Amino acid sequence: MGTATGTHVAREQLAQAARRLAAEGLVVGTAGNLSLRVGDGVATTPTGAVLRDLTAEQIIVVDLDGRPVEGELRPTSELGLHLAIYQELDAGAVVHTHAPMATAIACVLDELPVVHYHQLALGGPVRVGRYETFGTQELARATLDALDGRLAALMANHGAISYGNDLEQAVENSLLLEWLCSLHWHATALGQPRILNNEQQQAVVEAFVRQRYGSKPA
Repeated sequence: MGTATGTHVAREQLAQAARRLAAEGLVVGTAGNLSLRVGDGVATTPTGAVLRDLTAEQIIVVDLDGRPVEGELRPTSELGLHLAIYQELDAGAVVHTHAPMATAIACVLDELPVVHYHQLALGGPVRVGRYETFGTQELARATLDALDGRLAALMANHGAISYGNDLEQAVENSLLLEWLCSLHWHATALGQPRILNNEQQQAVVEAFVRQRYGSKPA
């Protein structure tokens, strides 16, 4: 488990991220949850909390089996989903939202195709995991299947999930996914979107690598 200082910082970072997602319109009221890996434990948002008003004191820390370590509130009902991602994927943080466009797309499509090259930052076409009841092991399994080789996925008739090496990346991936869903909706309203084929996608990946696109300056 992380040090007391480490968990304090993680709890503050997680509360700030929740408030940012609320300000961006990706979470409304209590709908959505975030978590952050802290040593051999996980800091997570509580169930029933209004995310736009979330404070560090409301954040819970649990071990990787879900046993409480710090905090007085109950963890999110999707704790099992978050823990499954940490156990099976190389995740440093996880964001789950009911973002409007992502959720709408998840009610219609089986996969979000690559219309814009920025989607390749998430790994390619975004899969829509099959519908399962919230808070269940079945939902965790369906979501992990959809995340295979991806940094984000949609959850049928439910919402969106993203993860990253750290909390900043997980949040940015969530914001990117919502933008891509909105872009697809607008493009479809205008006509039949052009989908980038495999050759075009590979050329973008090669350009990313060659130009170190998106890398922070040394």
